[in-house]
Amino acid sequence: MAMRVVIAPDSFKGSIGAAAAAAALAAGWHAARPGDEVIQVPLADGGEGTLAVLAAADPGSRWHHVVVSGPGDGAVKAAWLEMTGNVAVVELAAAAGLPLLAEPMPLHAHSYGVGELVADAINAGVGMIMITLGGSACTDGGTGLLAALGARFLDEAGHPLPLGGGALGRLAAVELSSLRRPPAAGVSCLTDVQAPLLGPTGAAAVFGPQKGASPDDIAVLENGLFKLAGLLGGDPAQPGAGAAGGCGYALAAVWGARLLPGAVQIATTVGLPRALAGADLVITGEGRYDATSLTGKVVGTVRAMAMRARVPMAVVAGLVDEPALAGLGPTARSVELTALAGGQQEAMTSSARWLAEAAGRLAVGAAG
Repeated sequence: MAMRVVIAPDSFKGSIGAAAAAAALAAGWHAARPGDEVIQVPLADGGEGTLAVLAAADPGSRWHHVVVSGPGDGAVKAAWLEMTGNVAVVELAAAAGLPLLAEPMPLHAHSYGVGELVADAINAGVGMIMITLGGSACTDGGTGLLAALGARFLDEAGHPLPLGGGALGRLAAVELSSLRRPPAAGVSCLTDVQAPLLGPTGAAAVFGPQKGASPDDIAVLENGLFKLAGLLGGDPAQPGAGAAGGCGYALAAVWGARLLPGAVQIATTVGLPRALAGADLVITGEGRYDATSLTGKVVGTVRAMAMRARVPMAVVAGLVDEPALAGLGPTARSVELTALAGGQQEAMTSSARWLAEAAGRLAVGAAG
């Protein structure tokens, strides 16, 4: 009997994008069960690759290419996406992503280029802006982003501070009189974390080490973010405020931006709930499945939507943390690419091959 199968993976970081991963999984399934209906719905959670996923789902979208400041000292070529409905989508990682740095700069990396992308979208006359906040290199509390939009962050002598979170310890005043206004329909931020700005679960403490911060650096960054929150106001405890080194907090505080779970918003935008209606199976995946996968990431979002639609689920991941599989439920199936390939390096360098192999095995299992 023919099945309706939905293929809805995230990208496999450092290995293969979401669209290519979906295509490989679909090819592997079709090779084993050519008579089945297979629907590809590549996903993202607000990190790297989000714009590509949204562009693929909206044939009327248009790219705008801009040269902006990178997270370090140089310029980078970046782009924002104009979607149908006069909505701009800005991917923070395109201008301030960690891979844009030759080496981490935990105290000096900044988000200024993100503000330049936002300004370009405003200049183009868009009615609404969505900003995806995953994958940042900086912990500057969004001060670089706001500076590019006209805000001024001053020391006690009234001089502008250098860019980067390491300078915020000298922050004495914030001047917003020249800050540009948001577009008429407002701004939404798509986050892949629920972290607050400050404290042991905040931007500096949790994500600083991923950006090269030492314990001493984290103390410096935390102090600077604390000073910023005291002057900028807003709600530093809001879930998602700590996203992108505090960019979520800054945009919510000064522009009233809505902080939304990225994976849910993107899955809804690209039509996953509609695709799941009447499906017999959904296959999702990511580079590493672990305990965090069900907390705001693509796999957790697919699981929640699949449960509501009463569709069985399978997970394909480069690496699988076995204890975390219990969170998927007793009926979910999983395949680890590293185990299939006989090693992590082979799984990453030939990811399309092993994704197809994984889907083929799932298909054979479904036939049985």
